[in-house]
Amino acid sequence: MDLLKQNVGKQAAALIEDGQVVGLGTGSTTVHFIKFLGQRVQDEQLDIMGIPTSFQSLILARELGIEVTSIDEHDIDIAVDGADEVSSNLDLIKGGGAAHTKEKIIDASADKFVVIVDESKMVDKLGAFPLPIEIIPESLRLVKNALLDMNVESQLRMGIQKDGPVITDNGNFILDASFNVIENPSQLEVELNSIPGVVENGIFSNVVDKVIVGRESGIEVINKEDI
Repeated sequence: MDLLKQNVGKQAAALIEDGQVVGLGTGSTTVHFIKFLGQRVQDEQLDIMGIPTSFQSLILARELGIEVTSIDEHDIDIAVDGADEVSSNLDLIKGGGAAHTKEKIIDASADKFVVIVDESKMVDKLGAFPLPIEIIPESLRLVKNALLDMNVESQLRMGIQKDGPVITDNGNFILDASFNVIENPSQLEVELNSIPGVVENGIFSNVVDKVIVGRESGIEVINKEDI
């Protein structure tokens, strides 16, 4: 599976052009993209700037010699990011790495948003993967009760090698909500964000331009305009 992730990371890195400002996503697949992009910077003297979506991508970009900037300073030509699920309509669930709030800001701001995944992430409808919801810590009880009113169970994401809950780069908690099947992602995205205390949820609807899928049979490229 890691080879499939490497393949799509390399394919996406080849899309980047000299002079571009690039949104650098977060996660195991995007790590390969950033590494290949860093190699191009070194080998080809590619003149780019990266806007990271997390501390993970910030630290990696700096280690690889990719110049880092911010969305306050530059517009984004292209963003490349992974996903936890990609539906047949190219809607996404993201947030397995608890970075979806900044990812959504960067990815939605880019002129072009490219998603890179292995074939296991492709689904007909979203929902099998628990939906991450970033919340203000003080709103935990309120948001859990609001989800229960929607007949949705949720779990506070707990840390690994850390006592207590996961803390996001923004200093917040993550609730993982079990929807099973999400029939209307764009509607649910708005509905969840209207709950007081919710910072952002992991549904990305109507923002993807291209998906590069790593399959055992080869690489598949799906363009939004073609579906």
